[in-house]
Amino acid sequence: MNILILGSGGREHAITWKLAQSARPLSLFVAPGNPGTASLAVNLPVDPLDFPGVCAAILENNIGMVVVGPETPLADGIADFIENDPALSGVAVIGPRRAGAMLEGSKDFAKEFMVRHGIPTAAYSTFAPDTIDAAISFMRGLKPPWVLKADGLAAGKGVLIINDFDEAVSELRAMLGGRFGAAGSKVVIEEYLAGIEMSAFVITDGISYRILPEAKDYKRIGEGDTGKNTGGMGAVSPVPFANPSFLAKVEEKIIRPTVDGLRADGIDYRGFIFFGLMNVNGDPFVIEYNARLGDPESEVILPRIDSDFYDLLEGVAHRDLGSRSIVISPETAVTVMIVSGGYPDSYGKGFAITGTEKAGESILFHAGTAISDSRLVTSGGRVLAVTSRGVSMEEALAKSYASVRVISFDGMNYRRDIGSDLKNNKS
Repeated sequence: MNILILGSGGREHAITWKLAQSARPLSLFVAPGNPGTASLAVNLPVDPLDFPGVCAAILENNIGMVVVGPETPLADGIADFIENDPALSGVAVIGPRRAGAMLEGSKDFAKEFMVRHGIPTAAYSTFAPDTIDAAISFMRGLKPPWVLKADGLAAGKGVLIINDFDEAVSELRAMLGGRFGAAGSKVVIEEYLAGIEMSAFVITDGISYRILPEAKDYKRIGEGDTGKNTGGMGAVSPVPFANPSFLAKVEEKIIRPTVDGLRADGIDYRGFIFFGLMNVNGDPFVIEYNARLGDPESEVILPRIDSDFYDLLEGVAHRDLGSRSIVISPETAVTVMIVSGGYPDSYGKGFAITGTEKAGESILFHAGTAISDSRLVTSGGRVLAVTSRGVSMEEALAKSYASVRVISFDGMNYRRDIGSDLKNNKS
């Protein structure tokens, strides 16, 4: 089987790495990939948003399965495009069609879906530019902080949590005034849920599902969850507070109703579902859906899958996922993300990266790297995801941080407190 993975970040490197471990005879291609995927697969110079180019690559390389990493191609309908091309008949796409990707592509759609199917979520209302007075009135009825969400995809920057009412109103006006372009043409205003965040993941063939390891990521740039939001500064799996009782609630109240709800709504969903959850006094609530695996969560959940990952993907393609099993390691995986100086604001590129060969106890997933003059250099905000497994979270953390300390480039930054909030939260 020839498999094409679409994307260029740490998530796609982790998917490629996991598939490369399969006992099955697989040939892997990544478009466009990165220096990390190049050691495991053939990188193709194709933009995932260039749908005709993707289809040409599928034909040229006799691809039988496409795994879609990022959200934007899914929201733009890459699965539909491939499935509607007669020349690509029989090519399996791991990723939902546009209708299913709306779970991530429109927060208003997702909230309506949750309400319709009785899935616990925060109270909300959606507003457009011509209803801004009603939006302000709605906000007055909520307790601070105020949660504002751009309806569409905004590269992870479209969610604001604001404690000051006047500031929240100002941000609301800016969002509806075009700050996020089309993504902010509508704004969802939500009740704030106080609790602890975590993420759950499933793979589904539209009928059955398999639950993947859960994770907790760290979004803020600074220690103690301070500063600006990022694409993710690290992650931990499993989550200590996610005990069997809580995870049973997640499956009963959220996972199963979501998969059943998609089928009831006539949405043929085949791929991954990411559940952004809040643990509120022992009960799970959905904060958001993603229509793909998370990043950096992929870098901790995939190393904990001890069974053949391709078997699950084949189960989606053949629609017999219910007959496939998954084996999850009881060990802990921890990812520490190394980022460029200045990230998530402006940052330089092209700085030489040294010491990666010394990080022997960890897996290095490339997120924003390139090769220049035969040297590994930085090419993005998030540069390397440093992942380690251990019998305890403490052991995994020690391994990852030991590896981080031997890696170096100009302006290098990372959080030094990944997992620290979980050490005493194991209820």
